[in-house]
Amino acid sequence: MSYHVTSDATKKILTASLKKFMELKPLNKISVREIIEDCGLNRQTFYYHFEDIYDQVKWMYSQEAIVLLAQHDGVLVWQDGLLQIFNYLQENRTVCLCALHSMGREHLKRFFYTDLRSIIEKAIMDFGQEIKATPEYKDFLAHFFTISLAAVMESWLIEEIELTPKELINFIDITMKDQLSGAQLRTSNS
Repeated sequence: MSYHVTSDATKKILTASLKKFMELKPLNKISVREIIEDCGLNRQTFYYHFEDIYDQVKWMYSQEAIVLLAQHDGVLVWQDGLLQIFNYLQENRTVCLCALHSMGREHLKRFFYTDLRSIIEKAIMDFGQEIKATPEYKDFLAHFFTISLAAVMESWLIEEIELTPKELINFIDITMKDQLSGAQLRTSNS
């Protein structure tokens, strides 16, 4: 038990250092040497916990952003889960932009896809219980809205969209309701 706590504590120390460097320069310009020297640890300790810096970034997102949703699973409505992700992105904008620019959107999308999808699936269930659609179509809707949401989040992060998280979530809510209402209307007339 104490080993696990010590391991997580070490990972958090290493990741705090990484985040400090991510605020200053691109991810590909940060070295393991800089991180371990900043923490006063050795190289072997870093590689015991992480394969490389990109693995460390993945762990950072899984611990910081995604764990927010897991803590409140089933308690919050889907809009609240989405708001937590937007708040995380806002609070860690510089670090997230560093990851986005250094790793590309595909990597960042992979970090958030599963959790965004669970939020979207919850929204579809909330809105679309009366939609008489095949499971394949509902799966397509979840994938479509998840990819769309990821693109909107990226645009918001790079400041192409100048809305507050609450305003953005309101627009997402309206758009999803409109689309799902259309699907419901179409399936009830079939």
